[in-house]
Amino acid sequence: MTTDINQLLVDIEKVFTDDEVVTYARLSKVTLPSGKVLGLVTLDNGHDHTRPNTFGPKGLVELNTAYDAALADDSIDAVAVTGKPFILAAGADLNTFKQAPTEGVRTIAELGHAVFRKLADGGKPSFGFINGLALGGGLEVALHADYRTVIETVPAVGLPEVMLGLIPGWGGAWLLPNLIGPERAAKVFISNPLNNGTVLRSGKEVVDLGIADVAFGGADYLEQSLLWADGVLNGTVTVERAEIDRGAGWDEAVKNAGFFAWAKTGDASPAAKKAVELLALAKTASKDEGFAAEDEALTAAVSQPETLASLYSFDLVQKRAKRPAGAPDKSLAQPITKVGIIGAGLMASQFALLFVQRLKVPVVLVDLDQERADKGVAYVHAELDKRLAKGRSDQDKTNRLKGLVSATTDYSVAFSDADFIIEAVFEEMGVKKTVFANAEKVAPATAVFATNTSSLSITEMASELEHPERVVGFHFFNPVAVMPLLEIIRGEATSEAALATAFAAGKGLGKTMILVKDSPSFVVNRLLGRFMGEVAKIADEGTPIPVVDQAFAGVTPMPPYQLIALVGPAIAYHNNETLAHAFPDRFYLSENLHKVVEAKKGSFYGPDGKTVDPEVEALLEVGTTELTAPEVRRRTLEALADETRRMLDEGVAAAPEDIDLGMITGAGFQFWNGGLTQLLDREGISEAVTGRRFH
Repeated sequence: MTTDINQLLVDIEKVFTDDEVVTYARLSKVTLPSGKVLGLVTLDNGHDHTRPNTFGPKGLVELNTAYDAALADDSIDAVAVTGKPFILAAGADLNTFKQAPTEGVRTIAELGHAVFRKLADGGKPSFGFINGLALGGGLEVALHADYRTVIETVPAVGLPEVMLGLIPGWGGAWLLPNLIGPERAAKVFISNPLNNGTVLRSGKEVVDLGIADVAFGGADYLEQSLLWADGVLNGTVTVERAEIDRGAGWDEAVKNAGFFAWAKTGDASPAAKKAVELLALAKTASKDEGFAAEDEALTAAVSQPETLASLYSFDLVQKRAKRPAGAPDKSLAQPITKVGIIGAGLMASQFALLFVQRLKVPVVLVDLDQERADKGVAYVHAELDKRLAKGRSDQDKTNRLKGLVSATTDYSVAFSDADFIIEAVFEEMGVKKTVFANAEKVAPATAVFATNTSSLSITEMASELEHPERVVGFHFFNPVAVMPLLEIIRGEATSEAALATAFAAGKGLGKTMILVKDSPSFVVNRLLGRFMGEVAKIADEGTPIPVVDQAFAGVTPMPPYQLIALVGPAIAYHNNETLAHAFPDRFYLSENLHKVVEAKKGSFYGPDGKTVDPEVEALLEVGTTELTAPEVRRRTLEALADETRRMLDEGVAAAPEDIDLGMITGAGFQFWNGGLTQLLDREGISEAVTGRRFH
């Protein structure tokens, strides 16, 4: 080790803060069946699983002390690290990076390397027991070990730093490709982060990639891991790892990772480019050289605008999301002991699955006939069985949840004792009014009625009910289980109690919530509608569709015409139809899109997804004005700046932060752009269009 760790320990005190939630490292001695002694270091910040372990300056010093004690104790034969129940660690304490000066960030980077690598370089066999969530530095602390186990039901494993404008800075960018190969490593710390922060969600995935050597399940995961470690130490367990291709295969993996990063970010993410460079470097660099390169990259990253925007985004998702602006006093919320769902189609079935898994209360689906209703229950049962098969649940829990889901055609049976009733029927005002009126006849007076409408007026939907104050908008994004955002919409008559109950339900479902004023298409769909309308207008005026799609790499999670292919032209047209009716001066309704819908085409593109379908092209009538991709990007962002300012002035959202939170969690806008408003500010578009910045 070339780093002077003693000097780093002195320097690190300069960035100590009183608000760090310290993750302590407790060393205990475990005598294994063979008689060998394992020094087990357990990370624990003293909070439950809702507050994960993180590594700040004081936490690194804690870990260093524990490792030194284990390595200095001659009675200890091997060292292992694990975490408190359900959590190994969630990585670095990002508040430290925001507060520390540049030289302090470098000290944190270097000290992290110096401490973590003691597990590998300390002279004793070492183990990482991934007993729960392990992200960023939480995974890196285990990567430094000689061997690793993972719990089968691990909820999240990954290196998501690139999504945050950072790079894996405590060994991950060098260790991982040298452990599992560059192609697999690129998936974990380049591709997955750029795919909306995808992580590994089962022990099987972690083992299949080669990150862990073995997975164990059940409540005795730690005991099994200790027995396995004893087998490694006494020679009865042999760990074999595949040989890494350090020739042309490595270079090909780097090239592919570079292409992927460019396509996803438009070459506008310094972190993505640096991650690809570090992947290439790991082929020939020594550990010291690789770690030094990570130190340099991390130190440079924290002063970049994209990183500052990422930390802003992270704060929104971690803090503002936990305390939604404008939410009523939670004491006003009524308990939810039974959920009724009107409809049993795919969306309704997804609701049922989410409610029963999260709230663990009876859920009943109602539809026009029993066969349809039963199909909804069958869907829920099948999805629960899939979780069981993947090791994400056990048989007893699966059976209990299945028993909570039922179906009927009788409103009185379903809703007479339901506290929370949500509709998932056809997006037509008359239909929604009718089902709510029928439910109101039999539901308790205190029951809250929630609508998943994506664009219709909550106020109008409630207007003919005897108790309109009980109706609240509860707008999920599809797929329901995956997309974090839940827009909660207050109608003109919505009571504080109904609103509080909706927020309590959303919290129980684990969703990120924003409070929205009742207005056409609310927040996310209104902005996407303005975006898609401007894009369609540009294409109709003469810019080729592939050029239009190229313009948004690094802004949106997928190009607009690929999004149309995903959601379907009919749904895209319907959303813009509603908005064009409400705001005809600004929202463009494309006749070409309408022709594609009428022709029952599922996409503008052909089977290759790259060239326009000749049959579609024959339908289109376009002008002669052709823009470049940068011009398309600028003009579309100008339209979004205009619409964002209007929405804030109208009070549709409380603040720019809520719009950004919505666009990040509901539309997949990039962390490193700061959602939407930070990007508009940074590029000068906010002032150019509206005369002022959003921040």
